[in-house]
Amino acid sequence: MKYKIEWKYKGKGLDPVQFDSGLVSGEVALQIGEELEKTGKALELTFYDELGTDWNLKQLRKLLAETEEEAFDIVVYFDGGFQKETNKAGLGVVIYYHQGKKKYRVRVNELFEEMETNNEAEYAAFFFALNILEELGVHHMPCEFKGDSQVVLKQLEGEWPCYEEQLNRWLDRIEQRLEKLAIKPKYTPIPRNENKEADKLATQAIAGKMVQSKMQIL
Repeated sequence: MKYKIEWKYKGKGLDPVQFDSGLVSGEVALQIGEELEKTGKALELTFYDELGTDWNLKQLRKLLAETEEEAFDIVVYFDGGFQKETNKAGLGVVIYYHQGKKKYRVRVNELFEEMETNNEAEYAAFFFALNILEELGVHHMPCEFKGDSQVVLKQLEGEWPCYEEQLNRWLDRIEQRLEKLAIKPKYTPIPRNENKEADKLATQAIAGKMVQSKMQIL
């Protein structure tokens, strides 16, 4: 989670002047807040997270201590591969996130049968990604979702209409899960060549090669 800092500067003989920062990590926000507090010239020091919740310095210090082991800075790559001859779909998900001062990558795939279209496979892959996030304990967090299906991402964002009944059912499931986990999604369409990891996992699932791994990135 990242934070914006707002405070009023009280200089000698001056009226208070409002300042605010851009978004910074919790660790940096805490350091800046503590240094501002030491000056004795920062009034109404407030921290706002990406979900709009506000915290004072004491609350932020306690929050960061309690959530040190939780995942943050989460980026999800997803892809669904569809085999028309068998109506099978391979679902591929790659998740990058930070935990404390370490960065991790999770790679998982799944074989899903009785699919009807490639778009349905993409929706299934997105929902599968939400299942993995739930297993990781992710909640009340902003997450960026990256995929090469612009249609699916634009429909999830609400910019493009969805007329297919089957896909609307997936939309409903996804929206319910996002609400349950209190995840604030950011949808980012990317070129196919930037989604190679998730695409490879989806292809491997169709071929019967299952992958489930977690590794620290140094």
